[in-house]
Amino acid sequence: MTAHESATHQHEIKTSSDRSFGFVFAAIFLVIGLLPLFKSGGVLVWSLIVSGLFAAPAAVKPSVLAPLNRGWTAFGLWLNKIVSPVVMGVLFFLVVTPMGLFMRMAGKDLLRLKLQPSAKSYWIPREPPGPDPETMSNQF
Repeated sequence: MTAHESATHQHEIKTSSDRSFGFVFAAIFLVIGLLPLFKSGGVLVWSLIVSGLFAAPAAVKPSVLAPLNRGWTAFGLWLNKIVSPVVMGVLFFLVVTPMGLFMRMAGKDLLRLKLQPSAKSYWIPREPPGPDPETMSNQF
């Protein structure tokens, strides 16, 4: 396998079973249909119908739900390609960047990247000293 093949290799996505997909969506629409009972007293009939349309095939012949299950998985993968970079970008620009700017303004150099012409070495002495070098001969 070349480097390009390993970089572009996509793992096989394991989806849920058609039966569990149907029952989960049936439960979601059932909750949506019955939720107004706790506030206004009405029932969302359309949601109960959709719940039944998912529950019946899930119980009798789950393979009918296979195209919907694949479509839902594809939608999730597409959403992942959009949401993940956006969330990571927001975290970087709203958390990491301001913290870095604050550290610079405070004069902190936690990675010790500033040049120190008078230093004899950039090694940081370890206190207490680490293990003897002889103990590192056969690490694997």
